[in-house]
Amino acid sequence: MKMDIFQRIENAARPDFGDILSKSFELFQKLFKEAVMHGLVSLLVLIPFFIVVYVPILPMYMEMLQHAGDPYYSPSALDDYSIAFIIGWVILVFIMSFILQVVSMSIAVHFYKVTKNTDMGTQDATGGYFDLLKSNFGKLMMLSLATFGIAVLAALACYLPIFYVMVPLQLVVPILAFNEKLGVSDIIKAAFKLGNKYWLIAFGLIWLSSLIAQLGIILCGIGIIFTAYFVHVVVYYFYKDSVGFDDTEDVI
Repeated sequence: MKMDIFQRIENAARPDFGDILSKSFELFQKLFKEAVMHGLVSLLVLIPFFIVVYVPILPMYMEMLQHAGDPYYSPSALDDYSIAFIIGWVILVFIMSFILQVVSMSIAVHFYKVTKNTDMGTQDATGGYFDLLKSNFGKLMMLSLATFGIAVLAALACYLPIFYVMVPLQLVVPILAFNEKLGVSDIIKAAFKLGNKYWLIAFGLIWLSSLIAQLGIILCGIGIIFTAYFVHVVVYYFYKDSVGFDDTEDVI
């Protein structure tokens, strides 16, 4: 019987914390090359962002480094920047951050599809890293705006709600990856519905896998490329072991 995403969430099995972690380590070994490739692509996307955002304020940053530790230092480099420049720079940072989020979401969706193929031994089409930008740019843009807005509102509410929304926000991408015909509002609703059902398990998995992923920083920082996508493998198994997959189209 064909069920939509909300029915599958309603009938979702309770994920096993230890089992998911164990399977994630095993699958990550098989996906290591793909994880590194996706990490490198994400890094290449970051480079233009850093250039555009940080080069204009490099003189001020260098001056601050030279006077680090001086309690009487007052940044004189600020005098070189007009109010119009500062406002323009802030707007540029916002736009670039948004573009970065949209592109990163497309890369993550591709990784989830590759992860499913590797895990289940299937040969489903995964497309390229940026294919979703071409076919569903509008949806990616609206999802990015929605998730950004939710995160900002949570942060403004004394930061405590950010711990709550971090679980649904992490589930947005896998739900998009495996239910591409869903609309933006349905993806957000499904993410919160699934996140609410097993919030504590998901939070623990995301928190622990994030710590493990950060171990790459030990290797002079660049090692994060090798471990960053471990979080996605854990979230993939959380989704698979709870909601599972429906090879038919979702009924909306």
